[in-house]
Amino acid sequence: MPIDPYILLLLGTVGLAALFPARGSAADVASGASTAAVALLFFLYGARLSTREALDGLRHWRLHVTVLACTFLVFPLLGLAARGLVPVILTHPLYQGLLFLTLVPSTVQSSIAFTSMARGNVPAAICAGSFSSLVGIVATPLLAASLLGGSGGGFSADSLLKIVLQLLVPFLAGQLLRRWIGGFVTRRKRVLGLVDRGSILLVVYTAFSVGVVQGIWHQVSPARLGGLVVVEAVILAVMLLLTWYGGKALRFGRADRIAIQFAGSKKSLAAGLPMASVLFGAQAALAVLPLMLFHQMQLIVCAVIAKRRAREGAAEVSAPQPAAATRTAVGTGTRSG
Repeated sequence: MPIDPYILLLLGTVGLAALFPARGSAADVASGASTAAVALLFFLYGARLSTREALDGLRHWRLHVTVLACTFLVFPLLGLAARGLVPVILTHPLYQGLLFLTLVPSTVQSSIAFTSMARGNVPAAICAGSFSSLVGIVATPLLAASLLGGSGGGFSADSLLKIVLQLLVPFLAGQLLRRWIGGFVTRRKRVLGLVDRGSILLVVYTAFSVGVVQGIWHQVSPARLGGLVVVEAVILAVMLLLTWYGGKALRFGRADRIAIQFAGSKKSLAAGLPMASVLFGAQAALAVLPLMLFHQMQLIVCAVIAKRRAREGAAEVSAPQPAAATRTAVGTGTRSG
């Protein structure tokens, strides 16, 4: 079973915040650095996204609409349905984090990797992930404002202003400057990837430091965490089944169904963590916990499914033609001769 090394780094960062949380002036410095890191992340997102590739991908609009519907409609409906589990299985703060998880856009990198592994439509997965990330910059905060309301970490007009300044403005700036810096970003993709991950680690450290200082971890018991894992496993299973068999019902081909399954059933940790820091503020620690757990769960399960899909595809390719098809082909050849 694959364990994402980055998850280990995130857990290590959480442990560091638990042992040595930022306090006083150090907390102010960490908060300022975290704000700058979030702005940098979304600037780089904008600089990387090729507008031309996104527009070209619109030709496969049915697939992209299907993925967006799964990400921003079906997922939130499942999150709302989980409201009935409070307070028996989930505490209210954990439910808020779970609901936020269902509002986050889909992944890009892992959707592409699993689609490729499973012999699916990789270009469609690239465009679907890119569209989801682009739509999520606007859709996730708006959905959070509508569904979480004032109980979701103090969401308000000030929060909307922070979203515009910290997320949307840097993203648009990256898009506008892409013409001049796009080549630089592409050539230094690996280095900037480290900047991305380091920035997210800083965001996590700041959020969990605030949580430790406020003592919010006393609100979470092992039984509650176990209940959260079970609920997330059910949500993931429902989405995996729905995206696969729903794609079949909509008459998509096998390669497209694979792209829909992997792009439509996953949530982005990279996009969700910085958004949570803006949306939830001091309550971000508990808000991102469900997303971190779901991220690792989806990697493990999707890796197993991708290998299975690859074996099924290889078996179909290597399978001999049916006898009836062979006789038809032979008869056709005789008539043409």
